[in-house]
Amino acid sequence: MKITEFLKNKKGASGIGTLIVFIAMVLVAAVAASVLINTSGFLQQKAATTGKESTEQVASGLQVMSVSGYQAGSANISKMAIYVTPNAGSAAIDLSNSKVFITYDGQTNVLNYDTTVSDLTSGSSNVFSVTFTSGVNFKVAVLQDNDDSATANGVLNKGDIAVILVDTSSIYSTTSGIPERKEVSGSIQPEFGAAGVFDFTTPATFTDKVMELQ
Repeated sequence: MKITEFLKNKKGASGIGTLIVFIAMVLVAAVAASVLINTSGFLQQKAATTGKESTEQVASGLQVMSVSGYQAGSANISKMAIYVTPNAGSAAIDLSNSKVFITYDGQTNVLNYDTTVSDLTSGSSNVFSVTFTSGVNFKVAVLQDNDDSATANGVLNKGDIAVILVDTSSIYSTTSGIPERKEVSGSIQPEFGAAGVFDFTTPATFTDKVMELQ
């Protein structure tokens, strides 16, 4: 048999082998494309969720509007009122899951939420007349609440204003509160988002029962 005739007889076999290799490459490419599409879809969804949570974390938080103190007679500051409202664009803030940190005289105290909320939206009550069930917890009194979210559940949303009340005479019992010329700092840390920060020095003399501290 001549060499040319031998090669002619092998052409069919070579074509089938090439076809098998081609089909295998197509199958591998299809599987790879399917994996890439599924992975990219998962990553896109994950990125969207992470972006939403990050935006919520950055935008949300509490703003401290002012801080007032109360003292009776010649005593030290026995109660402190911290007026707070959510930041612009903030998600709802659940004060029941928040913590209050107060640093004074080299000591930092962590206060938990008092389970009862006082409703002062009528404007007829004195914020410092609110009673505490536990002096080592912080109390919430609501000043502005259009949808009753803060009054019912301690949840602040857009437009709400609340007062964080602290019984400093119970926390600092050895001095019955905070004396004159003392540096006080702290924050209200919500479950997520930025904390509301306060920092002030008490007046040199206490001439009024109620005084602006910050």
